Amino acid sequence: MIVARALFVLALVVPGLAAEKALAQPFPTKPVRLIVPFTPGGISDLLARSLGTKLGPVLGQQIVVENRPGAGTTIASEVVARSSPDGHTLYLQDITTHAINASLYRRLPYDSVKDFTLIQMLATTPLILVVHPSLPVKSVKELIAFAKVRPGQIVYGSSGNGTIVHLSTELFKSMAGIDMVHVPFKGSPQSVAALLGGEVAVSFPTMPPALPNVQAGKLRALAVTSPKRSNAAPDVPTVSEAGLKGYEMVLYSGIIGPANIPPQIVSRLNAEIGKAIRSPELKPILDKVGAEPVTMTPEQFGTHLRSEVQKLGAIVRSVGASVD
Repeated sequence: MIVARALFVLALVVPGLAAEKALAQPFPTKPVRLIVPFTPGGISDLLARSLGTKLGPVLGQQIVVENRPGAGTTIASEVVARSSPDGHTLYLQDITTHAINASLYRRLPYDSVKDFTLIQMLATTPLILVVHPSLPVKSVKELIAFAKVRPGQIVYGSSGNGTIVHLSTELFKSMAGIDMVHVPFKGSPQSVAALLGGEVAVSFPTMPPALPNVQAGKLRALAVTSPKRSNAAPDVPTVSEAGLKGYEMVLYSGIIGPANIPPQIVSRLNAEIGKAIRSPELKPILDKVGAEPVTMTPEQFGTHLRSEVQKLGAIVRSVGASVD
C-alpha cells in the first residue's frame, strides 16, 4: 500500500519536474525561424532581415528568415499557429495578417487572437500613393477629379486581396467617391513592377519598392498615408492634407508566435527585440523607408491588436470587402 502510494506521488511529481527542467533549459537551442508572409523586397521582409542580423548574435543562434506568401497571408499565419510553442518559430505579422484578416475572411483555420502569443511591436510606417508618369495627375485632388469622370477606367494594383495595400485603396475610393478596377499581385514589389510597366496606373505600395523609383523619376508620388509626413519623403504630403481630409492608414509590424510560448521565453524575446529595433545600427535602415520603431510589453501589444481588429473590421465592412 505504501509502495503504491509512493509510486502515485512520484507519478504526479515527475511531470512537473520535467516541465521545470524544460523551462530551465537555455533558449534558443537551435536556429530561430522567422516567417514573413510576404515576398522579398517589401517592408516586412526588410524589417525581418534587419532584425535578424542584430538579434541573432545576441541570442547566440541564427535567425532564418522564411518568406511564405500566399492566400492573403493566411498560409503563413496557419503555419505559425500550428508550430511548436517553444520560441523557435516566430512570425513577423502586420496589420493585414491579423487586424484585417480577422474580418476580411469569413472562415479562418485559426483564431487571430487566441492562437498566437504576442511578443513585441516593431515599427509603424506609411504606404505611399504613387502613379505611373503617363497618368496626367500631379496631386491627390487631380487624381480624384480625373477618376470621377472615368469610372471603372483606371486600374490600380495591390499586393494581394485583403492586404493593407488593397484595403488602403478601397478606403481611398470609398472616401473619394471614385471607382477604380483592382488587379492583385503577390506582393508590393510585383505591384510596383506592374506599375512601372504600365499594366496598372495607381498603387499604394510600401515604401521600400516604391521610393527608389520615385527618386529616379520613374513613378510620381502623390501622398503618404500616415497622419504626418514621412522622414523618408518629407516633400510628399499626407493624403489628408493633400485633399482627402481624415484619410489615414498606417502599416504596423510586430513579432508574435504560436499560442502558449513559455513566459520566460516571451520575456527574453520582448526585451532583446525591443533593444534591437531601437539600436543605432538599425536606425538608418528604418529612416530610409520611413519606419518608426515602436516597442510595447506583450500585454500592451495584445491590447493594441484587439483594438486594431475592431478598427480594421469596421473599415473592411464599410468598403464591403470579403474573401471566402
